[in-house]
Formats: sequence, structure tokens, C-alpha cells
Amino acid sequence: MSEVKKHSEMEIYLVGGAVRDQMLGRTVSDRDWVVVGSTPEVLIRQGFQQVGSEFPCFLHPETKEEYALARSEKKTAAGHKGFISNFSPDVTLEEDLCRRDLTINAIAQSVDGQIIDPFAGSEDLKNGVLRHVSDAFVEDPLRVLRVARFAARYADLGFTVAPETMSLMTDITRSGELSHLTPERIWKEMFRALSEIEPSQFFRVLRECGALKVIMPELDRLFGIPQPPQHHPEVDTGEHVMMCLDIAKKYFNHPIVTWAVLVHDLGKGVTPETEWPKHIKHEIKGVPLVESISKRFKVPRDYADLGKLVTQYHLSCHKLLELRPRSILRLLEAVDAFRRPERLHYFAEACESDARGRLGMESRDYSNRQLLLGCASTAMKVDTKPLLDEGYRGIKLAEQIRRVRLQRIATYWRTAKG
Repeated sequence: MSEVKKHSEMEIYLVGGAVRDQMLGRTVSDRDWVVVGSTPEVLIRQGFQQVGSEFPCFLHPETKEEYALARSEKKTAAGHKGFISNFSPDVTLEEDLCRRDLTINAIAQSVDGQIIDPFAGSEDLKNGVLRHVSDAFVEDPLRVLRVARFAARYADLGFTVAPETMSLMTDITRSGELSHLTPERIWKEMFRALSEIEPSQFFRVLRECGALKVIMPELDRLFGIPQPPQHHPEVDTGEHVMMCLDIAKKYFNHPIVTWAVLVHDLGKGVTPETEWPKHIKHEIKGVPLVESISKRFKVPRDYADLGKLVTQYHLSCHKLLELRPRSILRLLEAVDAFRRPERLHYFAEACESDARGRLGMESRDYSNRQLLLGCASTAMKVDTKPLLDEGYRGIKLAEQIRRVRLQRIATYWRTAKG
């Protein structure tokens, strides 16, 4: 920390995630500080820049790290913003730490390295426990999603949610408080969860406390729905999707792919029970569900589009070896592969995640991804100059380009299939 001149009884502490991850031996990317015994006027005089509208937060004049005045809170209304905060200089460090969600996030470190841990967060870090700090935990419904996200982040370390904390999360769900969370805030937490170590844990924890049924019932209903065991040894559709999520994260590590995998089988949730374990045309039935969810959470356009494409066409990718060159070209056109090659890569990665997210098939070879990319690559290599020299323009030129692409795919396909 760069030198900051203290004013009277002002004290400065490193808090939250930086202390937590430092104690876990993980890389610390962002550092947040809390200032005890000061006022906005004092910090501004020292060159700090005030930012944010919800509570006084300041950027250090040199490091640009965030410094917040110690605060206490009082619940006044529903939702995670229904609080009145007190930022007076007499708010203590322990009062500030007490308002935090989990004990592992309520640890502070003084500038000389002393650890202040009034709620035994260090012990919970050592034991891999996500435990609430106080009963005030129930006052903020966003904490249900945050705890689920931390479970996904530290799944590789074996972290679990304390039973008493899970009980409070269930109480929050039953209270109806989750309905006060905005779609944008839910999406923000979900988006971050898609990039955590094991995204599946986010959704499993939400399901355990009943929150998944409230937030995303289309996904929740997949659990318990059977699939043909010859294709899905794990049988349960919800379990299949969770396995796919972790495969997507582990091997491809891009949230847009993980999102597409999350929604790709929603159509199986509307299959009549009399047709189980088959799911005829589930890929078509799933498209409006993906559209509805994307609209509800205001999902970014590229995420929404890829989710729909993977939902509708993942079986085509799986059956690639059975397709004729003309059908392969139509698939590439549907994905808009020639104008957006990066989308094709994401599409193929999501399809591979689906194929490998099955019990005992996690390490299976999935050559269809490279075959599909190979078809696209060869089809893109169309020299338009001869066609232009022959006088083709406009629609006629587009037709000739498509004809050449089809020829190139057919030639590649004969070689690839041997």
C-alpha cells in the first residue's frame, strides 16, 4: 500500500477476498481496503477520488485500489438494496466485518500484517466451510447466489456449505425475497459462476436450498427426468447437464460455451412422461425455452444466439458422419460459420461438451468437432476472382460461391471418411 497519511484515529485494513485468497495461497488480483475512524472529507483532502452512488467508496490517488469507509447497516426494505448504512467515524472494524456474508470474507489484515479474525473465518478456511457470519445473513437475498458461487469457486478445495447456512438460504428462498432480485443482478452472478472452477456446484447449491426452482425452473425440472441409458449411462437429465458444464469449463473455459451447454437440453423438460426415456424433437422444443430465459435475464445477444443454435443443432453435430455434404453446408450456414468463424468454434466446443458430459465418457474421443471445423475451413477457401471474371454478380455470385463450397466440402468429406 502506498503511503497514506493517517488522520487522528484513522486506521486502514486490507479486507475481504484479498485476505481470504492470500491465506489460501491463491493469486490476489484485487485488493479492497476499509478505513476506520475517518470521513469522506478527510479522504478527499488526501487526494482520494469518490466513486459509486450506493455508499462512499474511494480510489487511492496512486494505486487506484478501492477504499471504503467502515459501515454498519440496518434493514429497511425488501431486496438486497433495502438497507440504511451508517458510515460515521465511530463504526468499528468488527461492526464492518459483522455485516459481511461469510466468515471467510470477514477477515481483515492491518498494514503491519496482523490478522483480525473475530468470526473464526481462518478456521473455516482451513476446514473448507462456507458459513454465514450472523443471522443478519437472511436480510440480503443476493447472498444465496453468492454462497453458491463461492461453492463453485472453491469446489476443487472441497468447500461445502455449512448446514446452518444452507438452512438460512432455504429460509430466504421460502420467504419470497429472491423475487426482489433484478434479472440483471441474477445474470451477473450466474455469468460469474460460469467461469468458476466447477460451475455445476453453483446450480447444485441453488437447487439444494430451493432457489433454482425459483430462479430457473426450466433447468430445475430436468433433475429426475430419465434419458436412454445406452446413450446416457448417468440417466438423469439434470446430472447430464451438470457434467456437461464442468467438461465445458475444464476443456474450453469460456463462459459463452458453458452457457450454451447449460441450456442445450431444456427441451427434455417438456417431454410428456409417457414418452420417457426418449425425447423426440427435444432440440426443437428447447428453442423457445432458451429464448424465454435469455429474454428474462437480459442475456447478451451473442450468448442468447449461441444458446439457441446449440440447442437446435447439437444432434446434427453428433450425427455429422451420417450427414451428406449438402446437409453439412446447411449446418454451417445456420451457425453463420463463414461470417462468424469464432461462433462455429464455440458451437463445436459446446457439442463436444455435450458428448463427453456422460458417465464414463468424459475422456471419449469426439472427432466430429475437428471434422466440422475442417469442413468449414475448406469451404471458406473459395477464390471469387474467376467467378467475377466470368461475370457473376449479386445473387448469381452468391449461388456460385455456395456451389463451390459444396464441392469443396464433398471432396474433403470423401477424404476425411476414407
